[in-house]
Amino acid sequence: MHYDRTDARILEIVQKNNRLTSEVIGEMAGLSATACQRRLKRLRSEGIIEADVSIVSPKAVGRSIQLLVLVSLERERADIIDKFKQAIKSSAEVTNGFYVTGDADFVLYVTARSMEDFEQFTRRFFYENPHIKAFKTVVVVDRVKASFAIPIEPPPGD
Repeated sequence: MHYDRTDARILEIVQKNNRLTSEVIGEMAGLSATACQRRLKRLRSEGIIEADVSIVSPKAVGRSIQLLVLVSLERERADIIDKFKQAIKSSAEVTNGFYVTGDADFVLYVTARSMEDFEQFTRRFFYENPHIKAFKTVVVVDRVKASFAIPIEPPPGD
């Protein structure tokens, strides 16, 4: 995956607002609309842009309980890890999941409508999984920042 200084500028722009037209993005990046569209298509096809999403307020859609869950597996075997990764991807309640180093094996960001809703999720997702050794829940009091923006720097020598 290669990107240049112009691609870096486009990435900065679309991370802030991906609803801008190609004309506006191109103008801001010093390109024609057509050249901008070609670059955006390439950035997407190469996987540099993984998705175009909107960040939705959990509270606004009735999922006001937000939690971080640290999960430890019974043992770290590739098949167990892969199966748990698939469970994360399949769960609507888990909006972000990370395979990590340290005291836990995974960190999950989970939303729920209520604590009762979360309890039902834990019974189904954790207690029924024989490969879960332990999990620790941290309740989010206030979401201070919600972003998927990555700092973009032009590649060296460009």
